[in-house]
Amino acid sequence: MIKRLLGIIMMGVFSLTIHGQTIEGFVNGLLEHYPQARLLDIYKSCFQDYMGAEHLVSDTATVRGYLEQELATTSADDLLPWYWEPCGIYGNYVRVNLRAVHEGCITADDLLNAFIASANGSDRPKVEDWASQWRTIIKVIDLMSLDLLDYQQDKQFIEDVLAQGKYAISHSPDYRDAYAPHYRIVSRDIFEREIAPHLPK
Repeated sequence: MIKRLLGIIMMGVFSLTIHGQTIEGFVNGLLEHYPQARLLDIYKSCFQDYMGAEHLVSDTATVRGYLEQELATTSADDLLPWYWEPCGIYGNYVRVNLRAVHEGCITADDLLNAFIASANGSDRPKVEDWASQWRTIIKVIDLMSLDLLDYQQDKQFIEDVLAQGKYAISHSPDYRDAYAPHYRIVSRDIFEREIAPHLPK
């Protein structure tokens, strides 16, 4: 009886759905595309989707400089093959790959303007709300028993960041070495209106 009850509870947790996609389905999909990803990278995709860009943009010249430098030190051959991918479970934000600029689909100004508008365009959710959201997500990930590198250390690092009232972290070195990510975060509505029409179907 206890085992049966535990099984029902486990099924309920694993089928937990946030905005149309299960947590388990999201995590499995991410790891299928990025097998070198760690918990840090799962977390990053989720917080980007919930919180948007990591900072409000007040100094556009500096942000433009970072983008120009990144474009100058990469080529399309260096980049992942996609033009964009959704972040996290909700799909509220997307990552727009610099490939879209390198291949002339959009200009650097197009991407910069979309990024800035996304970063500054809406009220940022509270970090404590995101922390609560993440703790729901990590409960499901714990039950998945994934064989991720440095899982417990990454889990504690994330918890320490949240305990400080912060939320943003970098990709894991393993992810950066394997995939060399170069993208900007854009809200879904701005992406669909200003970027998507210019990308190959």
